[in-house]
Amino acid sequence: MPPELEQTLAMLSAHRSVLGYLLLSRGDQVSIIRHSGVVFEGEHGKKYASVIGRIVESVQTGLEEVSGEENEGDQIRFMRIRTKRHEIMISPDERFLLAVLHDPAT
Repeated sequence: MPPELEQTLAMLSAHRSVLGYLLLSRGDQVSIIRHSGVVFEGEHGKKYASVIGRIVESVQTGLEEVSGEENEGDQIRFMRIRTKRHEIMISPDERFLLAVLHDPAT
């Protein structure tokens, strides 16, 4: 893994409001490359990974339907989803997805 990515992931993990992160591969089957935080351990992490992959694909498909041919090739750059308890920030790349879960109250 490139040193700048290692540094970014370490910085994210150290932030007090961050509960964890998932670095995921993109494709038909989303898989966890790396994770941090108890919330992403075991089966719970696999569920988050699957859901995050589906969210990104669904939003991308919707964007393509709405944009039509006028904005062909338009892609999601960053997503922020806020619930009552948490906030999930997703940064999709061509090959990877980075999802960060944080507590907005802290």
